[in-house]
Amino acid sequence: MTSNPSSNGRVPGGTGTGASPSAASGAVPGATPPAHSAHVGPPPRALPGGGETRRHTLIAIVLDKPGVLNRVSSLMRARNFNIDSLAVSRTDQPDVSRMTITLHGDDVAVEQAAKQLYRLIDVLKVQDVTAEATIGQELALVKIRATESTRGEVLKLVELSKGRVLDVADESIVAEVTGPEADVDTFVGLVRGYGIKELVRTGAVVMSRGSSSIEEAVKR
Repeated sequence: MTSNPSSNGRVPGGTGTGASPSAASGAVPGATPPAHSAHVGPPPRALPGGGETRRHTLIAIVLDKPGVLNRVSSLMRARNFNIDSLAVSRTDQPDVSRMTITLHGDDVAVEQAAKQLYRLIDVLKVQDVTAEATIGQELALVKIRATESTRGEVLKLVELSKGRVLDVADESIVAEVTGPEADVDTFVGLVRGYGIKELVRTGAVVMSRGSSSIEEAVKR
């Protein structure tokens, strides 16, 4: 058996002496190797409490049963929310109540809280109306310190704020003011210099503008 002298012991097309690396790898001489794209993973998921904190307004339609308010407030406390105000009232349906909850938190945390709130027993509907066009009103009763020399000034402030005087005593005036929260804040700030003996505020009650109705969505 004889061998081919010209092969010089090499396998044709092999990588022996004299074979170029590009020929061995099958690459075209002078060609730019393809760039390897880095693996791009999904964007990181936002975590509750990691976003910008802002004020949110939630409306909850619930059955008028004992213990519902406690369960709602306990859920918010467990999620470390500090409720700014919580207003509860009856609706047009005799066995259904409406809660208006204002609190501060980031969007993800409030969204998760609203979902858990909806899962509670006797909760019929939950809606975050923070980004919607709404009408918000609040009522405050303020007992203001008033003497003979300052009573006229206090009465003038109540009138300018479109409030009502409910009681006049020797050393105080009880005024009622209603309106958006900012208007109530302004009035309280104006009369604080005279001295506030007592202050009670209902918290905001909110309703969406337009013809949509959260209560109609749960009517049975």
